[in-house]
Amino acid sequence: MIVLEGKAVFEGIAIGKLSVYKKTEQSVKREKVSDVEAEIKRYEDARAAAVEQLQALHDKAVKEVGEASAEIFEAHQLMVEDGDYIDSVENIIRTQEVNAEFAVAETGDNFQKMFLEMEDEYFRGRAADVKDISERVINILSGAGSSGIESDEPVIVVADDLAPSETVQMDKDKILSFVTVHGSANSHTSILAKTMNIPAIINCDIPLTDEMDGREAVVDGFEGKVYIDPDAEVLAAKKKILLQEQEKKALLQQLKGKENVTLDGQKINLYANIGNTKDLALVLENDAGGIGLFRSEFIYLGSEDYPTEEEQFAIYKQVAQTMAGKKVIIRTLDIGADKQADYFELPHEENPAMGLRAIRICLTRPEIFKTQLRAILRASAFGKISIMFPMIISVDEVKKIKEIVAGVKAELDKDGLAYDKNIELGIMIETPAAVMMAEELAQEVDFFSVGTNDLTQYTLAIDRQNQSLDEFYDPHHPGLLKMLKLIVDGAHKGGAWAGICGELGSDLTLTKEFLAMGYDELSVSPGRILPLRKVVLETNVIEYKKEKGLD
Repeated sequence: MIVLEGKAVFEGIAIGKLSVYKKTEQSVKREKVSDVEAEIKRYEDARAAAVEQLQALHDKAVKEVGEASAEIFEAHQLMVEDGDYIDSVENIIRTQEVNAEFAVAETGDNFQKMFLEMEDEYFRGRAADVKDISERVINILSGAGSSGIESDEPVIVVADDLAPSETVQMDKDKILSFVTVHGSANSHTSILAKTMNIPAIINCDIPLTDEMDGREAVVDGFEGKVYIDPDAEVLAAKKKILLQEQEKKALLQQLKGKENVTLDGQKINLYANIGNTKDLALVLENDAGGIGLFRSEFIYLGSEDYPTEEEQFAIYKQVAQTMAGKKVIIRTLDIGADKQADYFELPHEENPAMGLRAIRICLTRPEIFKTQLRAILRASAFGKISIMFPMIISVDEVKKIKEIVAGVKAELDKDGLAYDKNIELGIMIETPAAVMMAEELAQEVDFFSVGTNDLTQYTLAIDRQNQSLDEFYDPHHPGLLKMLKLIVDGAHKGGAWAGICGELGSDLTLTKEFLAMGYDELSVSPGRILPLRKVVLETNVIEYKKEKGLD
């Protein structure tokens, strides 16, 4: 038996045979060509074919993993058609009189190096995208076959790393687990594993040899271990855990329809986070009480130009109507930092996480803001919508926002358009400044929602996108937990209710702590609603406080 360790990115147990992912071998040779224009035509045809393939992959990904996860293929299409990239390829073909395969490979290498040398983590991440699209075009030019899994039964996929285009082409019914040598917790492989609810391990030094192919293995996503050729004792133990997990999932289904009330009568709302209308089915399927975070920026990220009022209105209206009177909290656009839309033409920033982003864009470009507010307010006539503003640091900002909202309401009144005149307004608490001003801010709004991802980043002074700092990144830091208590206390003193919509909201080890703090709502990915409900129903908050000495 061989035991290998890695970093678990999604929990669970998988038992089956290993399947070493076969990547198409690319050996690009430099060849002299006599007809340069014909070679450029070959490249143009291959580029057009690549765009068609990427569109097909996008459509397939939308159906299988949702629009947010599929957006990478739109980005790849844009990169294939990038003017600088095309100019470089054609220039190499013309000046060096070489074959298109070599020109694409050379351009891909140059662009990849350029991105890797950038300090910005977002742009460094684009290096893998350049490599992926270059390999796609070369495969088309050379007529190479597609790579993939060769198995008639579900398998544990083992690979060096997996590009988005590779994962989306896989038959999801044949995947038990992912194990990769490289990758990050924010990689597409990790996201896909979470969407599919299958265990995944990255940074595992597993040999990618023919000898590994077909061997029996166990992936333990709780321990972050892979057992190759497990002995009878290990196999029996893991099968027992697997059975227990399956039974837990079946039991969770019985919690549908139950109220989220603790043993001692404390109520809490459990809402869902979504990125687009395609997530609504998961929200209803998992019995969420509402939508605590609708990430409206995905509407902007999925568009080539500013979405119009009517385009946004149609989306918000659909969400409101589908939720049939349940609360829908729409966060205004949170563009900036690691979420970039080219048409915004944001300036290059040395530290974009602390730059022009979110509400700062809205307040400096009020016409974009007003268009979105008009769409949201109009949609509020069709359901129970609330509006939430991200990255707030001061009371003055909130007052400016409320003035703009009042102005938009006056415009709608003048136009004779219906909207909820008592619509709730809330803010995200993501900065230490907002934490310290919690009570004063609460006097200006109806609710808070804590974005724990950014709050952790800013509190610990650690870039959450920087993988090399993973060992220092502590979302359970005592200082952060003290802040979370200050936030909910400040909210209640100021007359607002408080929720959590960041990653910590779905951390089951902290659910009792959040109940004890007095949070009114937790908003999580749809699949975490029922596990959270189970903890809530089994908790006696009064007893928990006594145990922890919190009274």
